[in-house]
Amino acid sequence: MNNNRSLSRELSLISLGLIKDKGDFKLNKFQIEEIFESALDSLINHCRDELDNCESELENASQTILDSELREGVNSSFADVRDELKKSLKKIENVMNTLSVTLDFPKLIVSSGQIDIREDVNQRIINIINNLTIIDSDIDQAMDGWRLKRLPRIDRDILRLAYVDINFLSTPVAVACDEAVNLANKYSDIRGRKFINGVLRRLQTVKLK
Repeated sequence: MNNNRSLSRELSLISLGLIKDKGDFKLNKFQIEEIFESALDSLINHCRDELDNCESELENASQTILDSELREGVNSSFADVRDELKKSLKKIENVMNTLSVTLDFPKLIVSSGQIDIREDVNQRIINIINNLTIIDSDIDQAMDGWRLKRLPRIDRDILRLAYVDINFLSTPVAVACDEAVNLANKYSDIRGRKFINGVLRRLQTVKLK
């Protein structure tokens, strides 16, 4: 169930990115369903790209190890060879971590056909569309001198989804924040992740009061 909810949030985030952010958008259920299908295609393509990148990274790491073995005892010191091997092993570790996540997606993509996931995505998007003004206003108040509209679109949508989780879907605050951080780790940059963390902490404080 948790995996399904995480998939719902990710598909909701990708779906929101396919909607033009003009500050006031209206969509019917059919249009949202079309956007959902496009988001699903994007997620599948992302998984394919991740697998291709993993294959390339493994080939590079293997070649580096082979080159290190060939140079060992010739012109390179043992320390140099050891450092190159460490880097290659670290790269392989990163690849394996990526693979472990990516290879989970085929079963999750199958899950996306389930009514509960489609309804969950639909509900999240409708909640944002119908309450955009108040959502953005409340997030603005937690931004400590910044404005939401100054953030990159992806960061705005991650915060909007977290707000909906907390205020409309009765998701425990800690869970909503963790899920938002997971999305930020995957889709935002370092600066965005730090900013999202800060805003989430302030939103959490407001909610707890």
